[in-house]
Amino acid sequence: MTEAEQAIGTPDAGKAEEGAGTSAAGADETAGRGRRRVGVLVAVAALAYLIDLVSKLAVVAKLEHHAPVEVIGTWLQFEVIRNRGAAFGFGEAMTIVFTVIAVGVIVVIARLARKLYSLPWAIALGLLLGGAFGNLTDRIFRAPGELQGAVVDFIAPSHFAVFNLADSAIVCGGFLIVILSFRGLDPDGTVHKD
Repeated sequence: MTEAEQAIGTPDAGKAEEGAGTSAAGADETAGRGRRRVGVLVAVAALAYLIDLVSKLAVVAKLEHHAPVEVIGTWLQFEVIRNRGAAFGFGEAMTIVFTVIAVGVIVVIARLARKLYSLPWAIALGLLLGGAFGNLTDRIFRAPGELQGAVVDFIAPSHFAVFNLADSAIVCGGFLIVILSFRGLDPDGTVHKD
C-alpha cells in the first residue's frame, strides 16, 4: 500500500473500521445493559434481604417471649413464632428439604442472571433471591442449626398463617413472574406470543 493510500485509506478499510466501531459500541451497549439489569437484581435482593434481617433482629430482641402486639386490633398482630417449615408454616417436618430448595432457587437465579436484560424480571428475581437468602440465613444460623434452623415469623394476620418479610418478598416475586410469563416477557427482554 502506498503512502497516499495509507493516508486516505481505502473505502473498504473505512467501512471495516466503521463497522468495527459500530459493533464495539453495540457490544458495549449490550454489556452495559446486561450489567445494569444484574445490578438491579442484586440491589433489590440486597434491599429485601436487609429489610427482612433487620425486622427479624428487632422482633426477636423486643417481642419474643412477650404477648402479641396489636398493630390493627386483632386483625393484624406481631407475634414471634419459630417456624421449621416452609413459608406460612407448612411442612415443619421437612426443614432440610426447604433448605435445599432455597439453595436451588439461588443457583437457578444466578444462572438466569447471565442473560438478564428485562427490568421487571430483574425486580422479580431480586425479590425471590432476597427472600430466599433471608430464610436461608435463619435455617443456617438459628437453633437448632445444621441447616435445620427455625425461621423467625412474626406477621400474624387474623385467620391466616404467621409469616415474615422474606416470605412476602418470595410471594411478590413469584406473583410478578407469573404475570410476566402470561404477558410473554422473557428474562432476556424478548417478548413471545403463544
